[in-house]
Amino acid sequence: MPTITYLLADGTKTDIKVDVGANVMRTAIDADIPGIVAECGGAAMCATCHVYLEPETESVFTAISDVEEEMLECVADDRQPESRLSCQLNVPAGVDRITVRLPKTQS
Repeated sequence: MPTITYLLADGTKTDIKVDVGANVMRTAIDADIPGIVAECGGAAMCATCHVYLEPETESVFTAISDVEEEMLECVADDRQPESRLSCQLNVPAGVDRITVRLPKTQS
């Protein structure tokens, strides 16, 4: 069973065991992880679920879509090369751990 590790801006770390296919944003919302706002509910329309992928995690996900790319231009905190919208990330098969860092702010 894969694990999603959420690293909050204040240094807090939370590990959550998930099923393959679990959505990174939805898992955070369901577990009351602070720092994921998800105003649009996962439609890639608000950029309030912005996360930074850790280097070992980046390559397991599909490439950024044009819609996600456009929304990443609107993030409240600094956009970085490893920036993604967590609503667009589903845990793929064959992965033991996914680590995401949350920005200081989403709005």
